[in-house]
Amino acid sequence: MSQINKLKILNDPIYGFITIPNPLLYDLIQHPYFQRLRRISQMGMSYLVYPGAHHTRFHHALGCMHIMQKAIEVLRFKGISITKEEENALYIAILLHDIGHGPFSHAMEHSIVENVNHEAISLLFMNKLNEEFEGKLALAIQIFKGEYHRKFMLQLISSQLDMDRMDYLKRDSFYTGVAEGNINSDRLIQMMNVVDDVLVIEEKGIYSVEKFLMARRLMYWQAYLHKTSLVAETILTKVLKRAKDLTQKGIELPASEALQFFMKNKVELDDFNHSVLHQFSQLDDFDVVGALKSWQNHDDFILSSLSKMIINRDLLKIKLSSEKFSADEIQNLIEQFSKESNISQHEVHYFIFKGKIKNQAYSKDAEPIRIWKKDKTIEDVAEASDQLNLKALSKPVTKYYLCYPKQLLEK
Repeated sequence: MSQINKLKILNDPIYGFITIPNPLLYDLIQHPYFQRLRRISQMGMSYLVYPGAHHTRFHHALGCMHIMQKAIEVLRFKGISITKEEENALYIAILLHDIGHGPFSHAMEHSIVENVNHEAISLLFMNKLNEEFEGKLALAIQIFKGEYHRKFMLQLISSQLDMDRMDYLKRDSFYTGVAEGNINSDRLIQMMNVVDDVLVIEEKGIYSVEKFLMARRLMYWQAYLHKTSLVAETILTKVLKRAKDLTQKGIELPASEALQFFMKNKVELDDFNHSVLHQFSQLDDFDVVGALKSWQNHDDFILSSLSKMIINRDLLKIKLSSEKFSADEIQNLIEQFSKESNISQHEVHYFIFKGKIKNQAYSKDAEPIRIWKKDKTIEDVAEASDQLNLKALSKPVTKYYLCYPKQLLEK
C-alpha cells in the first residue's frame, strides 16, 4: 500500500511557500473539523465593503502556523531552549486557536448559540481531537489554557503581540487592499526574545511595534469596524435570532439539518456534548447563505426583509457619532416605521437599533508588550516609546451607532 507524503508544501500569497512540519500536523489539517475552516470567512461580511475579502479561517490558521515556525527558529537561534515536544505543541495550539469559529466568524456567538464564545468552542474541539489522536494534543491544550509553566509560550499564541494578530493584520490588509494595515512581521519576529520566561521585543524593534499598533488601529476603523460591515453583521445576527424565534414557535423554516438543530434548541456552553459539537462542526457560511436565499421569500415580513438586505446588499442606513443618540430621535423613527410597515413597536427593533463600538489598539490593563532595553531593563512599550501617539493609542475610543431603514431618511 502506498504511503501518503504528509510533509506537504503549500503556496500562500502572503508568505510564499509554507511547509507542514510533521505528519501529525498534516493529519490535524486533514481532519473534517479543520477542513470546515475553508468554509468560514475570516472577515465575516466585510466582502460587502471590500470585494477581495473572501479569504477564510483556513488560510489564516496555516499562516499562523508558518510564522510560529519562524518565531521558534529565531528564539532557538538566540539560545532559548524549546524542546521538540514544546515546538510541536505550539504548532498545534496556534493551528487550532480559531477552530471554534461559527459561520461568518462572530454572527453565531450573538444569535443562535447562547453566549458561547469561539474560544470556548475551540477548546472543546481540541479536547475531542485529543481523544481521537490518543493524547497527542495534551501539551498544546495546556499551553492554550495558560496552564503550562513557560509563560512566553502562551504569549506567542494569545497576547497583544501574538502570531494570530501578526498574521491577520498582514493577511486582511492584503485581501482588503487596505495598505495601512500592512506590517513587517519578519522584522517583529526577528526582534523577539525571552527574558525571565517572558516574551520581549529588543529595543531596536520598537519602531516596528509602533507601526504594528498603528496598523491595528487603522485596520479596526477602516475594515473590522467599517460601518457597512458593522450593519451587515448586525442584520445577520438579527436574521438568525428571528429565524430561531419563529422556529421555537413551531414555524418550519427551510434550513440545513445542522442549522435547524441550533434554531430548535437552546444551546449554552454546558450543553455542548459530543453530539452538539458534531452538529456545530457541520455548520459553515454555506448553511447561512443557503438559508438566507430561501428565507427572502418567506411570508414573515421581518425574516424576508432582513434576508433580502444581505443577499442584495441593500442594507439599513447606519449613522456614527461620538455622542449618544437621543431617546426621542430613536422613538420618532420607531413610531414612524411601525405605522408605515404595520408591525408592532417591539418588532421594529429588528430594523431600528443602536449600539456602540470601541477601538483600542493597545491596552495597558492587559498583558503588556515589553521592550528589552540595551541596559537590560524591561519597560512597557507605551512608556518606552518616544511617540506621543502611542499613549493616545492606549486610550479607548468609543463611537455610537444608530441603524434604521433608508426610506425614513427620505422623509
